[in-house]
Amino acid sequence: MRKKLIAANWKMYKTAEQALAFVSAVLPVVWEHTRDEIVLCPSFLAVPTVVEAVRGSQIGVGAQDVFWEKEGAYTGEVSAHMLTAAGCTHVIIGHSERRQYCGETDDMVNRKLRASLTAGLKPIVCVGELLAEREAGMTEDVLRRQCSAAFREISSGDAIPIIIAYEPVWAIGTGKTATPELAAEAHRTIRFEAEQAFGAGVATQMRILYGGSVKPDNARALMSQPEIDGALVGGASLEPKSFSAIVKW
Repeated sequence: MRKKLIAANWKMYKTAEQALAFVSAVLPVVWEHTRDEIVLCPSFLAVPTVVEAVRGSQIGVGAQDVFWEKEGAYTGEVSAHMLTAAGCTHVIIGHSERRQYCGETDDMVNRKLRASLTAGLKPIVCVGELLAEREAGMTEDVLRRQCSAAFREISSGDAIPIIIAYEPVWAIGTGKTATPELAAEAHRTIRFEAEQAFGAGVATQMRILYGGSVKPDNARALMSQPEIDGALVGGASLEPKSFSAIVKW
């Protein structure tokens, strides 16, 4: 059985003080929750505060991005080794907002993924189609392209920690959600690509999350799908009550 993972992507919200208040509210509710893995992904500036606040609990801390070089003259960037030194266990890579606003390409996603694995981070790699691509019947093609590019030059042994997050771009922040059946179909396509790249053993173990307007009222229906191994939660992860409700699905 693949243990489900519930990851909170706070995006560009929460100061360190606000992050601490969130953890203080959520921690007592989920302290004994062991069914699912829980990861909080604050902004870079709030990472040390959250790492310290969850110390001693089962909650992991992830970053929202990473750069592929270990160090150098890359103003504004943060390396994978810096993240592990700060206490991060996970990192989000290739979120659709970074692809859209920051020009992140499939090649950049691959380079960030390889650097994260080398540093010992568990990468959460985001893939997903635009509305126009879904309406044109291109969802499967888009997922295969993004996955095959992300998996390039990675061995089966190194691939074991990889987590994929399927996030249909048309469902992010819109209130629209892919039906559990549509999401499961996309997950099967992603798992097939993982099998092609790494073999059936790794593909069977690989967790594939769903991200796209996950809320307390749809979490159970999504999580009940055998192919859905958890959720990458955006807006609903900002409030302790709603995030706790998703964790307790």
